[in-house]
Amino acid sequence: MKRIINAFFYSMAGLKATFKSEVAFRQDCLICLLGTIILFFLDCSRFEKAVLFGTLVLILLMELTNTAIETTIDRISLKRHELSKKAKDIGSSLVLLAFINAIVTWILILS
Repeated sequence: MKRIINAFFYSMAGLKATFKSEVAFRQDCLICLLGTIILFFLDCSRFEKAVLFGTLVLILLMELTNTAIETTIDRISLKRHELSKKAKDIGSSLVLLAFINAIVTWILILS
């Protein structure tokens, strides 16, 4: 049980650190909050609302993953290197694909 409690606090520390240091994560949190508020006023099924909410959470998950990749790369070296750039670009593409997924899903469900 202690491990689970510790894991929860480590996770909260990660969220807090990301929120404080990453403008993109704060912007994504705002988008998620606004989208969640909008969900309360939509005339669609609970399942559809769950799917729409899931697309918003996926954006946050991908932003956290991207931040973890960038932080790890920066920890290794701040020197420019093609593999570091590739890793960071791949991380960024995770966020882009999550946004595309959210947009397409919201359009398909709400149209």
